[in-house]
Amino acid sequence: MARISLTPRRSLLLRLTEWYSKRTYGKVLDPALALAHNPRVLWSDLRFEQSVAKWKDLDADLKALAVMASAASIGCSWCMDFGHWENRERGMDVRKVHDVPVWRDSDAYTELERDVMEYAEAMTANPPTVGDELAERLLRTLGEAAFVELTAIVAVENLRSRMNSALGLTSQGFKDHCEIPAVRSIAPGSREVG
Repeated sequence: MARISLTPRRSLLLRLTEWYSKRTYGKVLDPALALAHNPRVLWSDLRFEQSVAKWKDLDADLKALAVMASAASIGCSWCMDFGHWENRERGMDVRKVHDVPVWRDSDAYTELERDVMEYAEAMTANPPTVGDELAERLLRTLGEAAFVELTAIVAVENLRSRMNSALGLTSQGFKDHCEIPAVRSIAPGSREVG
């Protein structure tokens, strides 16, 4: 349960944010409702996220894996829920999205993807535990611009996940919208009613 009311004062900024959120995501995002208690914080966050969305030097799937590995490491259920939905909508491999919390035990990932998730976890640790060998391997493979973007997006996700977790924001049901419904078995020759 959220530690802060998700019914802030209905300012013009909040109404615009709600309109955009419903149009883009089908519902109003709980983090926006929480931040709307302080319009300057909400406005700064919205501008910041618009800027972050323009970063394009790092492959989108690698970026998604880094973000989700950070969120999983922190334990942000809201971030994992939204990340699952967002990346499925983008067309990312279902197994890769699903297996992030157990990536070390999954065979769904390439060596580069494993390095990215290890880096995200190492950056997220408190204190950070990034080793020179891993950083050099990623820098060599990704190049400087993508490596800087990887580092920055992990730091951004730490901000998001830690803030959402501290505010008590939990899953908002996004993942449920991309789950495949269970197939009911129907006897041959019979009709499904309903």
